[in-house]
Amino acid sequence: MKKRKFSFSTLNRVIRYLRGYRVLLFLSLFCAFVSVALTLYVPILVGNVIDLVIDRGQVNFTEMQPIFIKIAISVLITAALQWLMNVFGNHMTYGIVARIRKDAFHHLQRLPLSYLDSHPTGEIVSRVISDTDQFADGVLLGFSQLFTGVVTIVGTLIFMLCINWKIALVVLFVTPLSIAVASFISSRTHAMFRLQSEIKGEQTALIDESVTNHKVITAFGYRETVSEQFGEINDRLGKASLRATFFSSLTNPSTRFVNSMVYMGATLFGAMLCLVTPAGGVGFTVGQLTSFLSYANQYTKPFNEISGVITELQNALTCADRVFELIDTPPEASDDADAVVLSAPDGSVTLENVAFSYVPERKLIEDLNLSVTPGQRIAIVGPTGCGKTTVINLLMRFYDVNEGSISVSGHDIRTVTRHSLRSSYGMVLQETWLRSGTVRDNIRMGHPQASDEEVEAAAKAAHAHSFIRRLPQGYDTLIGEDGGALSQGQKQLLCIARVMLALPSMLILDEATSRSCMSKEHHPQRYQSRL
Repeated sequence: MKKRKFSFSTLNRVIRYLRGYRVLLFLSLFCAFVSVALTLYVPILVGNVIDLVIDRGQVNFTEMQPIFIKIAISVLITAALQWLMNVFGNHMTYGIVARIRKDAFHHLQRLPLSYLDSHPTGEIVSRVISDTDQFADGVLLGFSQLFTGVVTIVGTLIFMLCINWKIALVVLFVTPLSIAVASFISSRTHAMFRLQSEIKGEQTALIDESVTNHKVITAFGYRETVSEQFGEINDRLGKASLRATFFSSLTNPSTRFVNSMVYMGATLFGAMLCLVTPAGGVGFTVGQLTSFLSYANQYTKPFNEISGVITELQNALTCADRVFELIDTPPEASDDADAVVLSAPDGSVTLENVAFSYVPERKLIEDLNLSVTPGQRIAIVGPTGCGKTTVINLLMRFYDVNEGSISVSGHDIRTVTRHSLRSSYGMVLQETWLRSGTVRDNIRMGHPQASDEEVEAAAKAAHAHSFIRRLPQGYDTLIGEDGGALSQGQKQLLCIARVMLALPSMLILDEATSRSCMSKEHHPQRYQSRL
């Protein structure tokens, strides 16, 4: 798939997820505004206190007392509002992340098999889990600092202009340089974080493959090779992460240097104004200079904080872009509007002049014709790679044929709903799949409404009842992912029992399970046709 470049569309898409949290957003902005206003009010009070210190032994404690009370109240209210703002921010952030992850998982269920075949499982898991977690961390960190930073910048600028517009112009003159430095560095770090996320997905895919196929890796003495592959990917990830973090970390010290120059200029210019007293009145007081320098420091501080979270925001939006790339992948084509429900199929299957290939330039199946009558058993035999599994994929309509047609009970499978088609098949392959849950739940998966008696009858028919009874809790025994400690043969028996309980019209078996316990003498009339 072609890599998408980061654009404001990703940010706009994140903002659209905020629509469901308008109230929390408003409350958070209100708390930010009031807390910043009170924070900016404190320097004025401090300046007033300093001006009340006339000389040694000449301190007006009477007027200072109410000012100290105002400072204490302002600080307490500010702390409470900042706590509330963080609470609202957490609710919004994790709510948005939950929705994004839910959308990604639901879309994953609708993706065509071709996408899952062409993408490593670990890489997909990394997008849904790891990328969304990093997106949450970045947004959570940036939300509180970004909004309070913007309000602080605007508020301090207004206060500085009110105190002395001349010194304020000195601060404003150097500020664009700080913004330019931060923008220059951050614009070049996005590609580095994109590469970092991609390598993480590659690493997750390798770990997933290694854990899933650990027995095979151990049996073939492949552990050292896998370790070398992991080491190579890990080295690349370390270098990419170091490079991205190094360049992004230049932002904060660079802007701090520029802002220190701003603070120094404001201090020197303000000190000179304090020394110059107009002929007919009071000049720029030390208390006003103290308030102004406090504002100058608060004015530059948000730039430092914002530049500090640019790294996290860049990484967060990069991860969001990868998740949205998954969500934007075209889903499996919908059923036609006039698609019919395949009800009570008789088991007849017909393939006429079928041609199919996964890659156009590599032909796989050409001009395949096959006719299966009700009750007939057909064996498809051939060397590895000749297309036996592909025929199953075409029958289940995981892929559509390039040419020709496949019909079930006289209906072209492209004219019937996928759900009704696939529910008409039962499939037991050597590669079993069991989910975490009880034995009973795994057998009942294809027929959720089945009674306990029906479940046990299906298990007996599959010759699974005897070993199930020997389990600690029998049918209520919890088994782990992919069957846990059960043997491969026991897993297959449970899958066979699952198919027997579902009673599909057509049955697909691989060569091993077709010879186990599904022979004709067990249930000669249960299935209309078998492949």
